Amino acid sequence: MKREVSIQKIKQDAMDLFRGGFFCSEALVSSFRTNFELDIPEQIVAMASGFPVGIGRSKCLCGAVSGGVMMLGYFFGRTKQKDPKVEKNLVLSKELHDWFREKNSALCCRILTKGMDMAAGEHKEQCIRFTGEVAEKVAQIVVRELDFVNADEMQPA
Repeated sequence: MKREVSIQKIKQDAMDLFRGGFFCSEALVSSFRTNFELDIPEQIVAMASGFPVGIGRSKCLCGAVSGGVMMLGYFFGRTKQKDPKVEKNLVLSKELHDWFREKNSALCCRILTKGMDMAAGEHKEQCIRFTGEVAEKVAQIVVRELDFVNADEMQPA
């Protein structure tokens, strides 16, 4: 795993992957997998495939936020019952949730895309932006909490 990443590249890659054919959650997870050079199979991206357009197009929870929570779980979640590190993951996931809701007044796709013609793709640019912003926020949290290096902040010598 890389401990030095460009948060802006993670954000841009997530947006480009969405534009290229992935949905929000898939694009976000794929960007993290590549930029952090995570030793996980590409099937992790497939695990994110059910979240777009508010979980299976139900227009509930924003898929970008779902993908973001998946990545927080990768870095901070638990794999054993009763492991107390779950508490940190819950706190960080709530941080992401609250940040998105404060920024956008909602987390529900139905509200975020209200009045948009989904069939015509009216929502796509907004959703690409949400994907990039969530990728950026999650990367900031990971870098902050794990004391990784944000290459964007490195000063030339």
